[in-house]
Amino acid sequence: MTSLSIVLPCYRVQGYLRQCLDSILSQSFGDFEIIAVDDASPDHTGEILAEYAERDPRVRVVTPPENLGLGRARNLGLEHATGEYVWFLDSDDWMSEGSLAAVSARLRETEADVLIVGWDRVHWDGTVESGTAKRALDRAPGLFSTEAYPQILNVLHVAWNKVIRRDLLTRLGFEFEAGWYEDVSFSYPVLLAAERISTLPRTCVHYRQRRTGAITRTVGDRHFEVFDHWQHALELAEEYASPGPEVRGLLFRRMIWHYLTVLRHDTRVPAGSRRRFFHRIAADYRRFRPAEGFPMPGRFEGLRYRLIERDAYGMFRSLELAKQAVRGLQKRMRLPGLRIPHRARQVLGLAYYQMQRRRSVDESLALYAAYWYRGVNCNPAAIARKAAELAPHIRPVWVIEASRTHLVPPGTEYVVAGTRAYFRALARARYLINNVNWPNRIAKRPGTTHVMTHHGTPLKMMGIDQLDHPAAALDQDFASQMRRADRWDYSISANAHTTIAWSRAYPCDYETLEVGYPRNDRLATTTAAEVAAVREKLGIPAGKRVVLYMPTHREWLPSGTSVLEVERLAEALGPDTVLLVRAHYFNVPAATPGVPAATPGVPAAMPGVPAAMPGRPAATPGEPALTGGLVDVSGHPVVEDLYLAADVLLTDYSSAMFDYAVLDRPIVIFAPDWDTYRDLRGVYFDLMDKPPGAIARAYPELVEIFRSGAYRDDANAKIRRAFRERFCYLDDGHAAERVVRRVFLNDHP
Repeated sequence: MTSLSIVLPCYRVQGYLRQCLDSILSQSFGDFEIIAVDDASPDHTGEILAEYAERDPRVRVVTPPENLGLGRARNLGLEHATGEYVWFLDSDDWMSEGSLAAVSARLRETEADVLIVGWDRVHWDGTVESGTAKRALDRAPGLFSTEAYPQILNVLHVAWNKVIRRDLLTRLGFEFEAGWYEDVSFSYPVLLAAERISTLPRTCVHYRQRRTGAITRTVGDRHFEVFDHWQHALELAEEYASPGPEVRGLLFRRMIWHYLTVLRHDTRVPAGSRRRFFHRIAADYRRFRPAEGFPMPGRFEGLRYRLIERDAYGMFRSLELAKQAVRGLQKRMRLPGLRIPHRARQVLGLAYYQMQRRRSVDESLALYAAYWYRGVNCNPAAIARKAAELAPHIRPVWVIEASRTHLVPPGTEYVVAGTRAYFRALARARYLINNVNWPNRIAKRPGTTHVMTHHGTPLKMMGIDQLDHPAAALDQDFASQMRRADRWDYSISANAHTTIAWSRAYPCDYETLEVGYPRNDRLATTTAAEVAAVREKLGIPAGKRVVLYMPTHREWLPSGTSVLEVERLAEALGPDTVLLVRAHYFNVPAATPGVPAATPGVPAAMPGVPAAMPGRPAATPGEPALTGGLVDVSGHPVVEDLYLAADVLLTDYSSAMFDYAVLDRPIVIFAPDWDTYRDLRGVYFDLMDKPPGAIARAYPELVEIFRSGAYRDDANAKIRRAFRERFCYLDDGHAAERVVRRVFLNDHP
């Protein structure tokens, strides 16, 4: 018999499931099975489970024909369990190192029916706090029953902190009920029925506090289900244990505490239902209050109980409002001072914005922006072009910074960032499409639609996934990031990898459109004639090999530092090669106040690399042919032109590799500092293990790859094919159309 069955219900956990499974499968103790229930999850959860089950026989996947809900999914997992003990874990939490060995040792030592383990709460911003009732675990006897140690009832009433002898559950017919708060009618009866309970105070489970998606953050009348679960819990308690006065009193107090916890959170019971919820509490108070009494809480909490006893909702509500007012006053008194905007123009602009928000939403207006107002490009531009074709009733307007208006294509309507027209458009647009976030002070209006297109498939960690990587998290305001992401209605994803990454990095309530990247439609449908025309416009002589070098940004490098001597490489590549160099957009300056410019301390564009024409953006269409082997194209407004012109992409860790792979042309990775980048910046997968092409870890290797032609051999073509299958399978030339039909035309696939 297997020692332990870990039952893992899985639903909409694509962003967290790998961490959960890895934390279990990497344990030193190995005598366990995982019964993973794929509860008809509509995301990539099932694919992840299948992947793990294929490579590790300890993972068994059970797939019901329809969604069961958490309680019934646990019951199904229990039916398939074979272990002596069963542990119901949540698939968005994870296990600490060494937990299974510690659990096994404690069970052998005590032969307990129920082992209660320690945990901590991990909040979305990385803060960690000890689990509630830690003192009750620390002070517990070695082996006890609930009657002998009633304080154990103060431990959080969840299934995942209890390892239970399977025979106890099957012998007494324990199972989870359907609905919300199903742990209540399971945990308390199990504790009361168990004759041998033990504890393991060490942290075994990291309990993830999700920003969204949990029932504790869902407003609705389903929270009334808590009453039925407590009623059933008390009925089962009498059936299995006939608890004594002390246990009955503590159980009653725990019930009222739980009711108040649900009521007092604004994210649960709707405002219009709070009075009715309170009356239900009062009814249960009178119905279940032990005849022999119970330990009444003191001070403020005791006053709440007395108001419940009297069913005095009006007084209870006044008390809660007074308490909130005191807390608010204390918080304001702690503030060092109000933050007053120091720029009169900004104040006036925001005031005008607020005035315009009082006007009706312009249902036909779509406001577009890209890269902090730097131009008409990337995914928003591709969407705008397709919308003009399929949704001509939508009027497109772009936001452009003042210094870049000369780059706007003829006939394009735009507003200049920071002007009254800009604030008016922000306030009234029905659709707001951007590949980065709008400013913090912009609030989402009811009835408007925000589309976050993003601007790359992520290799480096993004959003709150950066919390554990100091170089990435430096000077980041993650709370502001999450508030900006809370405005999104749609998040565009290029592939399953991106969808899963965004769900972890930006845990907010939005709909993912996994449709491919609209900007890559052009790459997927290009022709030889278009490529030739682009090369001619860029001034590239016929017969030249074109290598496009696009390095990523490194936050920790000092000003002027480069990992590659491009002049030296250009010379090594020879006279038949043109080396185009495009700096990361963080290194290309922006001029509009309030819009991020080149990262402080990082030089603009590529120092020492000549532009095609001095004083103007490099390689602008219409410029004369290039005469040198090295040219800076950092200022070229449309990166897709450069992709089409290039025969080879040379990059390090830039997301350009994912876009360029759509063309099925050679890619070379120059990774001299991969270990440093991986550890400091954080990455989603090992690029050295699954690259898009040839890898050079040092300059001599890089030169040899080009000299020998290895970058274009069959072996690297095979590697590139696998990379494309993983990341480019949706890039069929119709991504923008899918976005337009869903967002503007409300078509559902």
